[in-house]
Amino acid sequence: MALTQPLSSSQQHPDHRPQADFLGSHAPDSGPIDFDVTIAGAGIVGLTLACALKDAGLKVGLIEAKPREAGLSQRRAYALTLMTERIFRGLGVWEQMLPQIAGFNQIRLAEADYGAIVHLRPEDLGAKSVKTGKLGYVGEHYVLVQTLLDQLKDAASVTWLCPAELIQADYQADAVTLTLATAGDTAKLQTVRTRLLVAADGSRSPIRTAAGIATHGWQYWQSCITAVIRPEKSHENIAREHFWESGPFATLPLPDNRCQIVLTAPHAKAQQMLEVSETEFLAELDRRYGGQLGKLELLSPRLLFPVQLMQSDRYTQSRLALVGDAAHCCHPVGGQGLNMGIRDVAALVQVITAAHQRGEDIGNRQVLKRYERWRKIENLTILGFTDLLDRIFSNHWMPLVMLRRLMLQVMRLARPVKFLALWLMTGVAGRHSNLAKAGKLNQIQ
Repeated sequence: MALTQPLSSSQQHPDHRPQADFLGSHAPDSGPIDFDVTIAGAGIVGLTLACALKDAGLKVGLIEAKPREAGLSQRRAYALTLMTERIFRGLGVWEQMLPQIAGFNQIRLAEADYGAIVHLRPEDLGAKSVKTGKLGYVGEHYVLVQTLLDQLKDAASVTWLCPAELIQADYQADAVTLTLATAGDTAKLQTVRTRLLVAADGSRSPIRTAAGIATHGWQYWQSCITAVIRPEKSHENIAREHFWESGPFATLPLPDNRCQIVLTAPHAKAQQMLEVSETEFLAELDRRYGGQLGKLELLSPRLLFPVQLMQSDRYTQSRLALVGDAAHCCHPVGGQGLNMGIRDVAALVQVITAAHQRGEDIGNRQVLKRYERWRKIENLTILGFTDLLDRIFSNHWMPLVMLRRLMLQVMRLARPVKFLALWLMTGVAGRHSNLAKAGKLNQIQ
């Protein structure tokens, strides 16, 4: 998606919210199409939001610049927390996902070659976790996307605007007027009028930028390499997080005894590991595993991406809400990023559905502030937790080395510390949405 720089102040709406304008004086070719909610971005978070709204009595538009099935070609995998499981159950998609994803029944924490290994198990979290026998799941991108697309297949309330590029957003008192450029042989301009625009367009969100919403945070000194491997020995459905001075090294179990690895290292070292031969790369992985998984096979190309921490100044303004990476980004340690976005969706849907049932304007700033108050502090807690983990465990300063070794020893022996770590990592901390409780979307709170 692309939006231009904000208009000059003389062209802005009287409340001075910035607008975006690529078109100058060009007029759209077709009349307006009205929606209650228009979602910009059909990634996993955007698709989840569309699924959650399809039976809410609202007309939903879904804008995506790429073809509808583009996400099926991605082979990245994500850790899915217990809270994400509950939300997907509430949406009615979990049973279709479950046979195609892997659950893990143990989290193994270790620091490089230090002997204090922490094993986190379902009983450390309590009775409900023991009942399922899982601490989380790992789902591949294309599996999640396909399941969500299937859920939307017969959704009469959801209209796809795809492929189409959002090039202008004009925020007015009672609606947002969006101008889209459709692709293909019949490319034309189209106007969409919506009561609420939801930006699910990623960490570089053009919508957020054009709306003048500032962000705070930083780029880390590290990059991540992801790849899929198959070990000779069973991964035993264990999620591994090994902390090295260069950064965390995570191993997530996948079906068919495959593993998604996420290796964090300083930029130059990560680039070097991306460029070395496959044999050298696998030898480095084997060194980090201490040979415990046997011979390793590389099943996918290595991909590299930088990591950042980012929190938006605000998640909402009149007629606009940010969800997922458009609102916040965190370090991948602990696998929290996508899960935060899924919880954003559950909260936003509950807020606007309840407002709709009360006859309130779902795009009203005061209504949307309920979502912002709910999610902003909870997300900030996770951002701080992941940043602290990375800084403490990616460091060779001796006082911190001693501190983290002490922390691991305490965690091994103190059950309350294990519970606290899992309470945060599994997503059960904070306020639970109706979707997560029992799929009770229509319950007004």
